[in-house]
Amino acid sequence: MSTRTSPAGATAGSPIDAVRWPDVATVPACSAVRAAVARRIVRHAFHRLPLRVRMGQDPVLGTGGPELRVDDPASFERRIATGGLIGFGESYMAGEWDSGDLVGVMTVLARHVSTLVPPPLQRLRRLWAVAQPAAHRNTPDGARANVHHHYDLSNELFAEFLDETMTYSSAVFGRLPADPAQLVPAQHHKIDRLLDLAGVGPGTRLLEIGTGWGELAIRAARRGARVRSLTLSDEQRELARLRIEESGFADRADVQLCDYREARGSYDAIVSVEMIEAVGAEFWPVYFTALDRLLAPGGRVALQAITLPHDRMLATRDTHTWIQKYIFPGGMIPSVRAMDEITRSHTRLRIARRDAFGPHYAETLRLWRERFAEGDARVDGLGFDTTFRRMWTLYLAYSEAGFAAGYLDVEQILFTEAGSTEADRFPARAAGRTDEGGGSR
Repeated sequence: MSTRTSPAGATAGSPIDAVRWPDVATVPACSAVRAAVARRIVRHAFHRLPLRVRMGQDPVLGTGGPELRVDDPASFERRIATGGLIGFGESYMAGEWDSGDLVGVMTVLARHVSTLVPPPLQRLRRLWAVAQPAAHRNTPDGARANVHHHYDLSNELFAEFLDETMTYSSAVFGRLPADPAQLVPAQHHKIDRLLDLAGVGPGTRLLEIGTGWGELAIRAARRGARVRSLTLSDEQRELARLRIEESGFADRADVQLCDYREARGSYDAIVSVEMIEAVGAEFWPVYFTALDRLLAPGGRVALQAITLPHDRMLATRDTHTWIQKYIFPGGMIPSVRAMDEITRSHTRLRIARRDAFGPHYAETLRLWRERFAEGDARVDGLGFDTTFRRMWTLYLAYSEAGFAAGYLDVEQILFTEAGSTEADRFPARAAGRTDEGGGSR
């Protein structure tokens, strides 16, 4: 397969590496009938959306709003005809469409996602939607491969857009909109709220599932907890261990390469930040059963999780998406209802408290996206080509738009044993303290 030059947009004049990006470098073939149906659906959808859509030299579509410019309508429509939303993303990666307000465009699409395709065709979704690849199942071996795909890209790449805490999850700001100077204290506030929710203090035996780059483990150790943190990422483990050692807490916090299914021991508290999304719906019962098994009597589990409305989760759980293909293979965002039903069916755990703060994730992602754009030349110097940078830009914008539109949410959720007391759930409150966390809006 040969490379080709992108027809327009930010990648103009830049060849697409067909070995690395085979489905981006080549526009897929499709029948004339399928292409015509896709063209009709796309243009019908754009005609009634609050956008200004320029399809080549054709009249502008939409009712007014952010501009979406399609420079190669034929390729754009063929990709959507064969790949749906995966094709939409690949078309952006190829430079066939662009926007001066990418987040604005994606926010409009997120708000109207359930009505973009006519209802009769939605009922035929299973006939054309791409199924999840078997290779992306989160078996122990599959989970390691999926984690490697994303988190082992390069610590230097993540450092280009994350703040100095290297925290890769939603912050909780004191006020919105946020400015860059707020990001570090807002990340610390997020971590402290979760540790408070889990009742972490001096002597707590704490298990963290999903280390990231070690900031939560450091803050928990600073409280006097004994921390065991699990990761499947070699790159993250190396840097997290270094950061913990440099912080002076190597005697209190240990980072291990270990799948949650293989964890052993008994812990007073378990915390996990935006890791359940990588478990996969098939393994959610296994995940919560492991939490139940590892939690000591009277213990607390505090999760930070991205969530979807239950109906949207059910509609998408069996299909392959652009995010899964290029960013998070094997990923699946749960609904709160799904977590509640699974824990009630398989464990002693019950949801005791929930705090949602989706708008804060939109702001977090905006700050990351702006930092990533500012570091474009440095990212290029790390060996990430133009196609990758467009992919990553779309990923950040796509995610930001999901939270801005309310299509996605993020919550800190406390799980306790069924029948636990108020004092068990909120030890800080029982002791007369009021710093255990609270509503974040």
